[in-house]
Amino acid sequence: MFNYLIKIEYDGTNFVGWQSQKNGRSIQDSVEKALKKVLKNKIKIVGSGRTDKGVHALSQFANFKSTIKINDKNFFLNSMNFFLKKKLISILDLKTKDMGFHSRFSAKLRTYEYLIINRQGNLAIDKDKAWHVKKKINLKLMKNGAKLLEGTHDFSTFRASTCSAKSPIKKMHPIKIINVNGKIKIRFTSKSFLQNQVRSMVGCLKYLSTCKWSITDFKKALASKKRSLCAPPAPACGLYLFDVKY
Repeated sequence: MFNYLIKIEYDGTNFVGWQSQKNGRSIQDSVEKALKKVLKNKIKIVGSGRTDKGVHALSQFANFKSTIKINDKNFFLNSMNFFLKKKLISILDLKTKDMGFHSRFSAKLRTYEYLIINRQGNLAIDKDKAWHVKKKINLKLMKNGAKLLEGTHDFSTFRASTCSAKSPIKKMHPIKIINVNGKIKIRFTSKSFLQNQVRSMVGCLKYLSTCKWSITDFKKALASKKRSLCAPPAPACGLYLFDVKY
């Protein structure tokens, strides 16, 4: 038996999310179908995290166990990508891991990136790939708000009602905000995240940075631990699973 780790990039626009679901096509189903064609066996994969409907990935990881040894890495990657290219899914890398490795539970850090495009003109190239915000964003206010999210907190305010995590307490590493000509990238890193946490935090940062909230309002929302005081979550289209560290 062999345990393999694959690195995956995908456009999540037309998928119901990572996880297999009965109500539409998922990334997981698509990759498993391609694996069956290439390895001639039914394969079950385990992802490092579950991205929601419309969310993209630059570096999603998944592992699978197989009785078949993959001797030619390039042939495997080319074969997988032949079956996946029309679905806008790409397998970027393959590594052999020990049998105890688990793509979800072995992960030490996960980084998500959220993309906002702050301008008046409609999105053309970045349509379905970013959140279009027309109102002027005050980057200093956004950075002040992001600073308050760093460290260990109870993030219940930003937690979806359907979240199954055992605890709302998470440690947020320093948040990076990069702005290049109105294209704003916000990177969040933690060992794990609550369901809808990143999009909810971005929604609150947008309220703060467009002066719909004061810094006092932002602090109140975080401290309240009440979902009802959270700003509307940012749309899924701007969210990317950026990297996973093992």
